Amino acid sequence: MSQTNLIKPIQIQGPVCPLPHHHTETVVIGHGSGGQMTRDLIINIFQREIGNEFLAQGNDAALITFKEAPERIAISTDSHVVSPLFYPGGNIGRLSVSGTVNDVAMLGAVPAYLTAGFIIEEGFSMDSLKQILISMAETCREAGVQIVAGDTKVVEKGSADGLFINTAGFGIIPEGRQVGGQYAQPGDAVIISGSIGDHGIAVLQARGKLGFDSEIKSDVAPLNHMINDLLTAIPQVHVLRDPTRGGLATTLKEIACQSQVSIHLEEESIPVKQNVRTACEMLGFDPLYLANEGKVIAILPQEKADDAIQILKSSPYGVMSTRIGYVSQEDPGNVLLRTAFGTTRILDMLAGEILPRIC
Repeated sequence: MSQTNLIKPIQIQGPVCPLPHHHTETVVIGHGSGGQMTRDLIINIFQREIGNEFLAQGNDAALITFKEAPERIAISTDSHVVSPLFYPGGNIGRLSVSGTVNDVAMLGAVPAYLTAGFIIEEGFSMDSLKQILISMAETCREAGVQIVAGDTKVVEKGSADGLFINTAGFGIIPEGRQVGGQYAQPGDAVIISGSIGDHGIAVLQARGKLGFDSEIKSDVAPLNHMINDLLTAIPQVHVLRDPTRGGLATTLKEIACQSQVSIHLEEESIPVKQNVRTACEMLGFDPLYLANEGKVIAILPQEKADDAIQILKSSPYGVMSTRIGYVSQEDPGNVLLRTAFGTTRILDMLAGEILPRIC
Protein backbone atom coordinates (compact mmCIF):
# COMPACT_ATOMS: atom_id res chain seq x y z
CA MET A 1 0.00 0.00 0.00
CA SER A 2 1.44 3.37 -0.96
CA GLN A 3 1.84 6.09 1.62
CA THR A 4 1.25 9.77 1.19
CA ASN A 5 0.80 11.59 4.48
CA LEU A 6 -1.49 9.09 6.18
CA ILE A 7 -2.37 5.55 5.25
CA LYS A 8 -6.05 5.20 4.49
CA PRO A 9 -7.96 2.88 6.83
CA ILE A 10 -9.58 -0.33 5.64
CA GLN A 11 -12.99 0.39 4.20
CA ILE A 12 -16.08 -1.13 5.73
CA GLN A 13 -17.84 -3.31 3.20
CA GLY A 14 -21.52 -4.07 2.81
CA PRO A 15 -24.69 -2.06 3.44
CA VAL A 16 -24.91 0.24 6.40
CA CYS A 17 -27.62 -0.49 9.00
CA PRO A 18 -30.47 1.97 8.54
CA LEU A 19 -30.51 4.74 11.12
CA PRO A 20 -33.64 6.72 12.01
CA HIS A 21 -33.45 10.43 11.34
CA HIS A 22 -34.70 12.37 14.36
CA HIS A 23 -35.16 15.84 12.91
CA THR A 24 -34.94 18.52 15.60
CA GLU A 25 -34.26 22.23 15.33
CA THR A 26 -31.98 22.14 18.36
CA VAL A 27 -29.74 19.67 20.14
CA VAL A 28 -31.65 17.72 22.80
CA ILE A 29 -30.43 15.63 25.72
CA GLY A 30 -31.04 12.39 23.81
CA HIS A 31 -28.29 13.34 21.36
CA GLY A 32 -25.82 12.57 24.15
CA SER A 33 -27.18 9.10 24.96
CA GLY A 34 -24.72 7.08 22.90
CA GLY A 35 -27.70 5.45 21.16
CA GLN A 36 -29.72 6.03 18.01
CA MET A 37 -29.95 9.80 18.39
CA THR A 38 -26.21 10.11 18.94
CA ARG A 39 -25.55 8.04 15.81
CA ASP A 40 -28.02 10.18 13.91
CA LEU A 41 -26.23 13.35 15.04
CA ILE A 42 -22.85 11.93 14.04
CA ILE A 43 -23.95 10.63 10.63
CA ASN A 44 -26.26 13.45 9.55
CA ILE A 45 -24.47 16.46 11.05
CA PHE A 46 -20.85 15.79 11.99
CA GLN A 47 -19.99 13.29 9.25
CA ARG A 48 -21.66 15.42 6.63
CA GLU A 49 -19.58 18.48 7.53
CA ILE A 50 -16.26 17.16 8.83
CA GLY A 51 -16.42 13.44 8.06
CA ASN A 52 -13.65 11.35 6.51
CA GLU A 53 -12.69 7.70 6.15
CA PHE A 54 -11.16 7.54 9.62
CA LEU A 55 -14.29 8.78 11.38
CA ALA A 56 -16.46 6.57 9.18
CA GLN A 57 -14.94 3.41 10.65
CA GLY A 58 -16.94 3.96 13.82
CA ASN A 59 -14.43 2.52 16.28
CA ASP A 60 -13.48 3.91 19.69
CA ALA A 61 -10.18 5.18 18.28
CA ALA A 62 -8.71 6.02 14.89
CA LEU A 63 -5.84 4.05 13.36
CA ILE A 64 -3.30 6.20 11.53
CA THR A 65 0.21 5.77 10.14
CA PHE A 66 2.63 8.57 9.35
CA LYS A 67 4.78 8.44 6.25
CA GLU A 68 7.93 8.98 8.26
CA ALA A 69 7.32 6.15 10.76
CA PRO A 70 6.25 2.52 10.33
CA GLU A 71 4.27 2.27 13.57
CA ARG A 72 0.50 2.18 13.54
CA ILE A 73 -0.90 4.69 16.01
CA ALA A 74 -4.29 4.65 17.75
CA ILE A 75 -5.71 8.04 18.72
CA SER A 76 -8.87 8.77 20.69
CA THR A 77 -10.44 11.72 22.48
CA ASP A 78 -13.23 11.99 25.01
CA SER A 79 -14.99 14.68 27.03
CA HIS A 80 -16.20 13.98 30.55
CA VAL A 81 -19.20 15.78 32.05
CA VAL A 82 -20.36 13.22 34.62
CA SER A 83 -22.64 14.47 37.39
CA PRO A 84 -21.91 14.32 40.26
CA LEU A 85 -18.13 14.55 40.03
CA PHE A 86 -17.66 12.03 42.85
CA TYR A 87 -19.65 8.78 43.10
CA PRO A 88 -19.22 5.33 44.71
CA GLY A 89 -16.16 3.66 43.21
CA GLY A 90 -14.79 6.62 41.28
CA ASN A 91 -14.80 10.25 40.23
CA ILE A 92 -14.39 12.32 37.07
CA GLY A 93 -10.60 12.09 37.32
CA ARG A 94 -10.39 8.30 37.32
CA LEU A 95 -13.10 8.22 34.67
CA SER A 96 -11.30 10.61 32.32
CA VAL A 97 -8.07 8.61 32.34
CA SER A 98 -9.68 5.16 32.28
CA GLY A 99 -12.14 6.00 29.53
CA THR A 100 -9.50 7.26 27.13
CA VAL A 101 -6.98 4.53 27.95
CA ASN A 102 -9.67 1.95 27.27
CA ASP A 103 -10.72 3.52 23.96
CA VAL A 104 -7.14 3.37 22.70
CA ALA A 105 -6.75 -0.23 23.94
CA MET A 106 -9.87 -1.33 22.03
CA LEU A 107 -7.88 -1.18 18.77
CA GLY A 108 -5.24 -3.44 20.28
CA ALA A 109 -2.92 -0.52 20.99
CA VAL A 110 -0.67 -0.12 24.01
CA PRO A 111 -1.64 3.30 25.45
CA ALA A 112 1.31 5.52 26.31
CA TYR A 113 0.42 9.22 26.41
CA LEU A 114 -2.58 11.39 27.25
CA THR A 115 -3.46 15.05 27.01
CA ALA A 116 -5.91 16.67 29.38
CA GLY A 117 -7.98 19.84 29.07
CA PHE A 118 -9.85 21.31 32.06
CA ILE A 119 -12.82 23.69 31.95
CA ILE A 120 -13.29 24.91 35.51
CA GLU A 121 -16.13 27.01 36.82
CA GLU A 122 -15.25 30.04 38.90
CA GLY A 123 -15.67 29.17 42.60
CA PHE A 124 -14.81 25.47 42.22
CA SER A 125 -13.24 24.00 45.36
CA MET A 126 -9.44 23.74 45.29
CA ASP A 127 -9.64 20.71 47.58
CA SER A 128 -11.95 18.94 45.12
CA LEU A 129 -9.66 19.82 42.22
CA LYS A 130 -6.69 18.37 44.10
CA GLN A 131 -8.60 15.15 44.86
CA ILE A 132 -9.49 14.75 41.19
CA LEU A 133 -5.90 15.36 40.06
CA ILE A 134 -4.60 12.86 42.63
CA SER A 135 -7.05 10.30 41.28
CA MET A 136 -5.92 11.01 37.70
CA ALA A 137 -2.28 10.56 38.72
CA GLU A 138 -3.03 7.26 40.49
CA THR A 139 -4.95 5.94 37.50
CA CYS A 140 -2.15 6.99 35.12
CA ARG A 141 0.34 5.04 37.23
CA GLU A 142 -1.94 2.00 37.24
CA ALA A 143 -2.37 2.15 33.45
CA GLY A 144 1.29 2.94 32.78
CA VAL A 145 0.58 6.17 30.89
CA GLN A 146 1.61 9.80 31.25
CA ILE A 147 -0.25 13.08 30.76
CA VAL A 148 2.18 15.00 28.56
CA ALA A 149 0.18 18.09 27.56
CA GLY A 150 -2.76 19.98 28.94
CA ASP A 151 -4.85 23.13 28.97
CA THR A 152 -6.86 25.00 31.60
CA LYS A 153 -9.75 27.39 31.09
CA VAL A 154 -11.80 29.09 33.81
CA VAL A 155 -15.33 30.28 33.03
CA GLU A 156 -17.64 32.58 34.96
CA LYS A 157 -19.78 31.16 37.74
CA GLY A 158 -22.93 29.70 36.23
CA SER A 159 -21.29 29.04 32.85
CA ALA A 160 -20.38 25.41 33.61
CA ASP A 161 -21.18 22.80 36.23
CA GLY A 162 -18.07 22.71 38.37
CA LEU A 163 -15.60 20.90 36.13
CA PHE A 164 -15.44 19.34 32.68
CA ILE A 165 -12.40 17.35 31.48
CA ASN A 166 -11.36 16.49 27.93
CA THR A 167 -8.69 13.85 27.37
CA ALA A 168 -6.96 12.49 24.29
CA GLY A 169 -4.97 9.26 24.18
CA PHE A 170 -2.21 7.88 21.98
CA GLY A 171 -0.81 4.37 21.71
CA ILE A 172 1.17 2.10 19.40
CA ILE A 173 -0.48 -0.97 17.85
CA PRO A 174 1.98 -3.91 17.89
CA GLU A 175 2.72 -5.50 14.55
CA GLY A 176 0.27 -8.21 13.54
CA ARG A 177 -2.71 -6.99 15.57
CA GLN A 178 -5.90 -6.28 13.65
CA VAL A 179 -8.78 -5.48 15.95
CA GLY A 180 -11.91 -3.48 15.16
CA GLY A 181 -15.67 -3.49 15.14
CA GLN A 182 -15.67 -4.45 11.45
CA TYR A 183 -13.90 -7.78 11.97
CA ALA A 184 -16.48 -10.00 13.72
CA GLN A 185 -16.82 -13.33 11.91
CA PRO A 186 -19.68 -15.87 11.78
CA GLY A 187 -18.98 -18.57 14.34
CA ASP A 188 -17.14 -16.24 16.73
CA ALA A 189 -17.86 -16.35 20.45
CA VAL A 190 -18.99 -13.21 22.33
CA ILE A 191 -17.48 -12.69 25.78
CA ILE A 192 -18.10 -10.02 28.42
CA SER A 193 -15.49 -9.41 31.12
CA GLY A 194 -17.95 -8.95 33.98
CA SER A 195 -21.30 -7.75 35.28
CA ILE A 196 -23.13 -4.96 33.47
CA GLY A 197 -24.84 -1.79 34.67
CA ASP A 198 -22.67 -1.11 37.73
CA HIS A 199 -21.49 2.35 36.65
CA GLY A 200 -24.91 3.63 35.65
CA ILE A 201 -26.54 2.63 38.92
CA ALA A 202 -23.60 3.89 41.02
CA VAL A 203 -23.88 7.36 39.47
CA LEU A 204 -27.64 7.35 39.93
CA GLN A 205 -27.14 6.40 43.58
CA ALA A 206 -24.78 9.35 44.02
CA ARG A 207 -27.52 11.62 42.70
CA GLY A 208 -29.82 10.37 45.48
CA LYS A 209 -32.24 8.90 42.96
CA LEU A 210 -32.35 5.27 44.11
CA GLY A 211 -34.58 5.81 47.13
CA PHE A 212 -32.63 3.24 49.13
CA ASP A 213 -29.06 2.58 50.27
CA SER A 214 -26.90 0.08 48.46
CA GLU A 215 -23.28 -0.99 48.13
CA ILE A 216 -23.23 -0.61 44.35
CA LYS A 217 -19.95 0.85 43.09
CA SER A 218 -18.85 1.98 39.66
CA ASP A 219 -16.67 -0.44 37.71
CA VAL A 220 -14.53 2.41 36.30
CA ALA A 221 -11.02 1.09 35.64
CA PRO A 222 -8.21 1.09 33.06
CA LEU A 223 -8.37 -2.23 31.21
CA ASN A 224 -5.28 -1.92 29.02
CA HIS A 225 -3.09 -4.41 30.89
CA MET A 226 -5.82 -7.06 30.90
CA ILE A 227 -6.46 -6.48 27.21
CA ASN A 228 -2.78 -6.64 26.32
CA ASP A 229 -2.46 -9.97 28.18
CA LEU A 230 -5.42 -11.29 26.18
CA LEU A 231 -4.06 -10.15 22.80
CA THR A 232 -0.55 -11.38 23.55
CA ALA A 233 -1.86 -14.87 24.31
CA ILE A 234 -4.65 -14.89 21.68
CA PRO A 235 -3.79 -12.65 18.70
CA GLN A 236 -6.85 -14.02 16.85
CA VAL A 237 -9.20 -11.70 18.79
CA HIS A 238 -11.34 -9.92 16.19
CA VAL A 239 -13.26 -7.26 18.14
CA LEU A 240 -12.81 -5.42 21.43
CA ARG A 241 -15.23 -2.78 22.62
CA ASP A 242 -16.12 -1.25 25.97
CA PRO A 243 -19.90 -0.92 26.37
CA THR A 244 -20.12 2.59 27.83
CA ARG A 245 -23.02 4.93 26.92
CA GLY A 246 -25.90 2.91 25.51
CA GLY A 247 -24.70 -0.20 27.31
CA LEU A 248 -24.16 -3.75 26.09
CA ALA A 249 -27.12 -3.82 23.70
CA THR A 250 -26.25 -0.62 21.83
CA THR A 251 -22.58 -1.56 21.55
CA LEU A 252 -23.33 -5.00 20.11
CA LYS A 253 -25.79 -3.46 17.65
CA GLU A 254 -23.03 -1.14 16.44
CA ILE A 255 -20.67 -4.10 15.98
CA ALA A 256 -23.32 -6.12 14.15
CA CYS A 257 -23.79 -3.21 11.73
CA GLN A 258 -20.06 -2.62 11.25
CA SER A 259 -19.33 -6.29 10.53
CA GLN A 260 -22.63 -7.03 8.75
CA VAL A 261 -23.30 -10.05 10.96
CA SER A 262 -25.88 -10.91 13.57
CA ILE A 263 -25.13 -11.45 17.23
CA HIS A 264 -27.10 -13.96 19.29
CA LEU A 265 -27.16 -13.65 23.08
CA GLU A 266 -28.35 -15.84 25.95
CA GLU A 267 -30.05 -13.67 28.57
CA GLU A 268 -29.31 -16.08 31.40
CA SER A 269 -25.57 -15.95 30.59
CA ILE A 270 -25.28 -12.17 30.91
CA PRO A 271 -23.95 -11.31 34.40
CA VAL A 272 -25.91 -8.71 36.37
CA LYS A 273 -25.28 -8.23 40.08
CA GLN A 274 -28.37 -8.76 42.20
CA ASN A 275 -28.35 -5.26 43.70
CA VAL A 276 -28.09 -3.75 40.21
CA ARG A 277 -30.92 -5.99 39.00
CA THR A 278 -33.05 -4.95 41.97
CA ALA A 279 -32.43 -1.26 41.31
CA CYS A 280 -33.32 -1.73 37.63
CA GLU A 281 -36.56 -3.53 38.49
CA MET A 282 -37.59 -0.78 40.90
CA LEU A 283 -36.77 2.04 38.48
CA GLY A 284 -37.91 0.39 35.26
CA PHE A 285 -34.42 0.29 33.70
CA ASP A 286 -33.00 -2.40 31.45
CA PRO A 287 -29.43 -3.29 32.53
CA LEU A 288 -28.61 -4.12 28.89
CA TYR A 289 -28.71 -0.38 28.15
CA LEU A 290 -26.92 0.97 31.24
CA ALA A 291 -23.42 2.44 31.00
CA ASN A 292 -20.30 0.54 32.02
CA GLU A 293 -16.81 1.98 32.46
CA GLY A 294 -14.73 -1.09 33.31
CA LYS A 295 -15.95 -3.89 31.06
CA VAL A 296 -14.82 -5.14 27.67
CA ILE A 297 -16.64 -7.15 25.01
CA ALA A 298 -14.32 -9.59 23.23
CA ILE A 299 -15.33 -11.36 20.03
CA LEU A 300 -13.02 -14.13 18.84
CA PRO A 301 -13.02 -17.65 17.36
CA GLN A 302 -15.10 -20.14 19.36
CA GLU A 303 -12.15 -22.50 19.89
CA LYS A 304 -10.27 -19.72 21.70
CA ALA A 305 -13.14 -18.68 23.97
CA ASP A 306 -12.33 -20.84 27.01
CA ASP A 307 -8.69 -19.78 26.99
CA ALA A 308 -9.72 -16.13 26.64
CA ILE A 309 -12.06 -16.37 29.63
CA GLN A 310 -9.31 -17.82 31.79
CA ILE A 311 -6.92 -15.03 30.80
CA LEU A 312 -9.50 -12.36 31.58
CA LYS A 313 -10.32 -14.00 34.91
CA SER A 314 -6.67 -13.74 35.94
CA SER A 315 -7.15 -9.95 36.12
CA PRO A 316 -9.02 -8.36 39.05
CA TYR A 317 -11.16 -6.58 36.45
CA GLY A 318 -12.20 -9.79 34.68
CA VAL A 319 -13.06 -12.27 37.43
CA MET A 320 -16.68 -12.55 36.24
CA SER A 321 -15.80 -13.04 32.56
CA THR A 322 -18.13 -15.33 30.69
CA ARG A 323 -19.38 -16.29 27.24
CA ILE A 324 -22.72 -14.65 26.47
CA GLY A 325 -23.38 -15.50 22.81
CA TYR A 326 -22.12 -16.06 19.30
CA VAL A 327 -21.91 -14.43 15.87
CA SER A 328 -23.93 -15.61 12.86
CA GLN A 329 -24.14 -14.66 9.19
CA GLU A 330 -27.96 -14.80 9.18
CA ASP A 331 -30.00 -11.61 9.73
CA PRO A 332 -27.00 -9.26 9.41
CA GLY A 333 -27.17 -6.12 11.48
CA ASN A 334 -29.39 -7.64 14.16
CA VAL A 335 -28.80 -8.50 17.81
CA LEU A 336 -31.10 -11.26 19.05
CA LEU A 337 -31.57 -12.13 22.72
CA ARG A 338 -32.90 -15.52 23.78
CA THR A 339 -34.77 -14.69 26.97
CA ALA A 340 -35.11 -16.75 30.13
CA PHE A 341 -38.62 -17.66 28.93
CA GLY A 342 -37.32 -19.15 25.67
CA THR A 343 -38.57 -16.32 23.48
CA THR A 344 -36.45 -14.16 21.19
CA ARG A 345 -36.15 -10.41 21.67
CA ILE A 346 -34.61 -8.07 19.11
CA LEU A 347 -32.20 -5.57 20.68
CA ASP A 348 -31.76 -2.21 19.01
CA MET A 349 -29.74 0.86 19.88
CA LEU A 350 -30.86 2.92 22.85
CA ALA A 351 -33.70 5.05 21.51
CA GLY A 352 -33.57 8.01 23.89
CA GLU A 353 -31.74 8.88 27.09
CA ILE A 354 -31.88 6.85 30.29
CA LEU A 355 -29.36 8.71 32.44
CA PRO A 356 -27.87 11.95 31.08
CA ARG A 357 -24.31 12.95 32.01
CA ILE A 358 -23.27 9.44 32.99
CA CYS A 359 -19.66 9.83 31.84
